[in-house]
Amino acid sequence: MSLSPLARTVLRIVRISVGVVFLILGILGIVLPVLQGILFITIGLSILAIDLPFVRRLVDRLARRFPKTVGAMRAWTRRLGGQPEAGDPDGGDRPAES
Repeated sequence: MSLSPLARTVLRIVRISVGVVFLILGILGIVLPVLQGILFITIGLSILAIDLPFVRRLVDRLARRFPKTVGAMRAWTRRLGGQPEAGDPDGGDRPAES
């Protein structure tokens, strides 16, 4: 099913908004002991990487440093509907290692 351009734009705005909210929660979580800061930051970056190329490049840089974590993020992002980047050698298909 193909979405109309308006629906795609609305979906993109909603995803970016949700990603920003998770990033803010992550930043608060670093300071507040009740929130898991790194978890929320990871979720926020995963969501934002779908629509924002500069966040996708940041995640690619992080992938070189933390391959297990970013592999899990990419698998989760694919489930949300994001497409793997064409330049990604594994297409984001590598499952997270335990």
